[in-house]
Amino acid sequence: MSNEHTSRGRAQDRARVAAGQDHEVRYEAGKEGVSKADVKEAVKDVGNSRRRVEERLEEGD
Repeated sequence: MSNEHTSRGRAQDRARVAAGQDHEVRYEAGKEGVSKADVKEAVKDVGNSRRRVEERLEEGD
């Protein structure tokens, strides 16, 4: 896993999509060219693994 620490000392996990964080959902939606609702639905369907969410969004389901 790729855990990094922020300037506040908190661990960040770039391999996960935090569906409850608007900025993360907005970033992923823009990156994949889909709506925020599509990102949230993908997280709900496959979990919060960034790789799996991106794969689901690329499938178009």
